[in-house]
Amino acid sequence: MGPRGPWATSTQKPLYWKLSQQENFSRMRLKLTLNPNFDSHYEASSLRDNQGYYTNQQQPMGHPPPVAAQVALHREDSVPEEDLPGPPPAGQGQRPDSPVGDGLKPVVDEECDLVTLMKVVRGRFQATATMMRFSDLSPAREGVRQDFCYPLSVLREVHLRRYNLRRSALEFFLVDQTNFFLNFTTKTRNKIFGKLVSLHPPNLLYSSMTRSPADVLKASGLTQRWVQREISNFDYLMHLNTIAGRTYNDLSQYPVFPWVLADYSSEELDLDNPATYRDLSRPIGVVNPKNEAEVKAKYENFVDLTGAVEKFHYGTHYSNSAGVLHYLVRLEPFTSLHIELQSGRFDVADRQFHSVEATWKMLMDSPSDVKELIPEFFYLPEFLINMNRFDLGRLQSTREPVGDVCLPRWARSPEDFIFKHRKALESEHVSLHLHEWIDLIFGYKQKGPAAVEALNVFYYVSYEGVVDLDSIKDPIQRAATEGIINNFGQTPCQLLKEPHPRRMSLEASLTGRPDSKPPSLFLCLSDFKAYVIEAPLGCPVVYVCIPRCSTAKSSFVQPHGSTTETLITVGQDGSLGLHGWLPYDRTRAYPNYFTFDKDPTLASPKTARKISGPFDPSLEVHGRLFAVSSDAKFLVSGGHWDSSVRAYSLLKGKQVARVILHKDVVTCLALDMCGMFLMTGSRDTTCILWELNQQSAQGSFLPEKPFQILCGHESEVSCVAVLTELDMAISGSRDGTVNVHSVRDGHFLHTLQLPCSMGQPHAAVSLLAVSHLGYICVHSRPQNRSATTKGGHVLHLFTINGKYLMQKEVSSEVSDMLASGDFLISGHRDGSLIVWEQFGMNPRTTLSLGSPVASLALSPAQSHIICSLRDGKLIVVGVAPAPR
Repeated sequence: MGPRGPWATSTQKPLYWKLSQQENFSRMRLKLTLNPNFDSHYEASSLRDNQGYYTNQQQPMGHPPPVAAQVALHREDSVPEEDLPGPPPAGQGQRPDSPVGDGLKPVVDEECDLVTLMKVVRGRFQATATMMRFSDLSPAREGVRQDFCYPLSVLREVHLRRYNLRRSALEFFLVDQTNFFLNFTTKTRNKIFGKLVSLHPPNLLYSSMTRSPADVLKASGLTQRWVQREISNFDYLMHLNTIAGRTYNDLSQYPVFPWVLADYSSEELDLDNPATYRDLSRPIGVVNPKNEAEVKAKYENFVDLTGAVEKFHYGTHYSNSAGVLHYLVRLEPFTSLHIELQSGRFDVADRQFHSVEATWKMLMDSPSDVKELIPEFFYLPEFLINMNRFDLGRLQSTREPVGDVCLPRWARSPEDFIFKHRKALESEHVSLHLHEWIDLIFGYKQKGPAAVEALNVFYYVSYEGVVDLDSIKDPIQRAATEGIINNFGQTPCQLLKEPHPRRMSLEASLTGRPDSKPPSLFLCLSDFKAYVIEAPLGCPVVYVCIPRCSTAKSSFVQPHGSTTETLITVGQDGSLGLHGWLPYDRTRAYPNYFTFDKDPTLASPKTARKISGPFDPSLEVHGRLFAVSSDAKFLVSGGHWDSSVRAYSLLKGKQVARVILHKDVVTCLALDMCGMFLMTGSRDTTCILWELNQQSAQGSFLPEKPFQILCGHESEVSCVAVLTELDMAISGSRDGTVNVHSVRDGHFLHTLQLPCSMGQPHAAVSLLAVSHLGYICVHSRPQNRSATTKGGHVLHLFTINGKYLMQKEVSSEVSDMLASGDFLISGHRDGSLIVWEQFGMNPRTTLSLGSPVASLALSPAQSHIICSLRDGKLIVVGVAPAPR
């Protein structure tokens, strides 16, 4: 019944969307999902229009009455040693037959609350040696139940959390980027934490959990990596938010990001002009110097006769429930939450977030509103669009209806705004001053004399240790106090008590880094250099890969994993090469470049590892027929004459699994970044999702039964991609369509229809690449390709939610491409290698390699591109070494 079904034209109905809870590896929630229970909220609009302009709910929030009960002793949040077991032996996890539990008997069995954006659900949490489960204890009549169950093996991290300023909660992070937030009692939380750790789940990062947030940050090495420009400003801020307890699961502790720009009125945005930027050394309330005297006077003149309330500069907070909902009102589920906060109606239009420039002016004109930003301002264009067509009212002054957010003149579209805004966040100016804002929010200027001097003291109820809820015996007073804390906002955990170090300038980071840490290619687009690997590899290489080590264990403490020091190649004849690889030169002959040690088994046919069985003779052998598991133990292959999918042990070079389910030859395949799913596409027009089991014996790595079978194409499937973290399986076909399905339930989501294929059946999809920032790039070519075909090769750019952005014709067919962040790398049959800035499809660097490109790989640290050519050469592209 979808748009690809036989009755599509007669059943088309308006589609309504809501934000999915799925996150990518930068903790961006990019994906929209269908909203089957859509509510237009006409009643909420009517109530707004038919009631007075001011109500009690709309008036500025008054200060809550002082509460005398305070926490007697305030220490950093951590688990006492007596509640912690010893760490497991290196490389060992809990086995199902471990004596800690029998796999069925609960080791943990406690009542708790599941904290979600929409509601708090009373339930019971149980954990055995193999599973963890939440059972919803709310009455059966109360809507959709929240029961869930996960294998313990998918647990990656458990973090200590606060809820309503009490140290009573835990947040669980799974290997597929799912997370959930449970609130216990302050007396039981640490014991539950200790019992979970005692089970030694195989993917659990023990080192990230045993200390206070400040200690976690120190142990992670993230600050040093950020200073040396190994991670982006966005990623570092998100890491800080996560470590400090900020969470998408609780509106009162939502992640906080800074306003970085001060220019929202110019026709063009000049990121090289310091005047374009906000002063990051000052709280948002005094960025405008004219507000400074008023803020100082408020602090100095404040007197509380009860003695319970300390002096403060601001009576509101930079991050609270109302502020988050103010920004996200156009997007469900935040629309419904906004209406709930406003007593069943929309707020009046003039107080809605209707213009970026107007919001900034309001912040500059008065220190009474001190809202900072939320992460969505740097990755989610959809929150700026009223795609569900809610009636948000009319502005009093102009009587114009409030619809999409009015963007600055320098932004041509919501996507353009997000792209430029993220570019501003990553700019050199912000990079050199971001530490000053970190000092205010997470650092030494958050509390104490430094906060007073920096004009950075907020109302007392936002700080931990001021109110002891457990000492309040009156249930009515306790509920009222919890409501105040929940709505007013909470200051993050303090991570630093000394000034945060400044980030290195780009020039210093390039010249001052050690040889073992070459710079990212994307920092030095004008300094590319190509080297030919001299060691002959025999027949032409059709697939090349530098795998990461166990992606499942990557987290904000170890966000990028590390290289396995292995470069894997597959020859056109099926020969397997496991070569030594380092992203720097051991011999220092070429400082900052690379080390390549050829696999000695390729020297002789007797010792060479080889894929068994011939490939289908009608199929061109290409890199999309192969994939390597994230732990570099297995290689999966397609393209075989018997329509099978096969798995090989890379170490032994032997086949360990062979499964036949497709009815025709497998034409492409891909593995996800989580190491959980394999996706295969076939000439039979179907795709199959396979759930992998890397914890079991080699023979069961590739299962015999499929997880999902996906249909919807009318011709051969030519390319696939699977993003388990976003619950998306994407497939392209020679029929000119790209279909998107969900991974977990196999539901069809939407079709990306190429403009060139509408009424022109000659265009075929041959390649696709998906960026973690939310771009899908598709390459199309003429249906009947021949060696003499010229023209008709086009790159198309979509958002991850299916919006078509643009197309760019290229002079030569793309033979392989891959995406990384804002960039796309394409290798062409005319021998060119091009690095594109994806948004706008602007070519930034072009190299001529002299022979058609067969396959591309990007090193885990983004320091090198490996290119295999059809003439048998292997090329390494990196940044030319800096002069010493």
